[in-house]
Amino acid sequence: MFSAKRSAVRFVPVLAAGALLIAGCSDVGDSASPTSAETSVSAGQSAIPAGVNATDIEFLEGMYPHHSQALDMAKMVEGRTDNAELVALAAKIEGAQGPEMAQMTETLTKWGRPDPSSMSMDGMDHSGHGVGMAEMPGMMSDGDMTALTNATGAEFDKMWLTMMIEHHAGAIAMSETEIADGLDPSAEKMAEEIIAGQQAEITQMTAMLAGE
Repeated sequence: MFSAKRSAVRFVPVLAAGALLIAGCSDVGDSASPTSAETSVSAGQSAIPAGVNATDIEFLEGMYPHHSQALDMAKMVEGRTDNAELVALAAKIEGAQGPEMAQMTETLTKWGRPDPSSMSMDGMDHSGHGVGMAEMPGMMSDGDMTALTNATGAEFDKMWLTMMIEHHAGAIAMSETEIADGLDPSAEKMAEEIIAGQQAEITQMTAMLAGE
């Protein structure tokens, strides 16, 4: 009986050593093989053209739907207000942001990215570079847009100006991030133009609100 116990005691360390050896081999294998997340990141990075970084892509892919909502708001003006200055401002916003959206589309497709006009808001999150609607500052909710749609006259004017100021402030924040962290000169130039144009419009809209 005593002899059997001693044999059992001697066998336990051998099993433990074997288990450690197997675990060690498993760890080595895991470290040598990239995870699916690492593979995805690597694949996404390799798809970025030279001279462009993820910030540039996020900026254009996020700004496209941001501009699109601003155009939707601008188009609501017709038939809801007789404020000539607001009507003219809405036309100015359409005239500036429409061509910028076309430029974003051209640049993104040149970089091998999908046409942003064919993508949903959620689709902007693919490949680790896009941003979702909730992450874009200044975007209005569905409820906000519905309330604006249902407003008319002075109520519409005040709501539209207040919402567009917030919307413009969000675009400026996104543009400042691009200037700080982006790499592509054309994207940075667009960001600078957005800041200059929309800051001037914020000043105008603030004065319009104060004069009501």
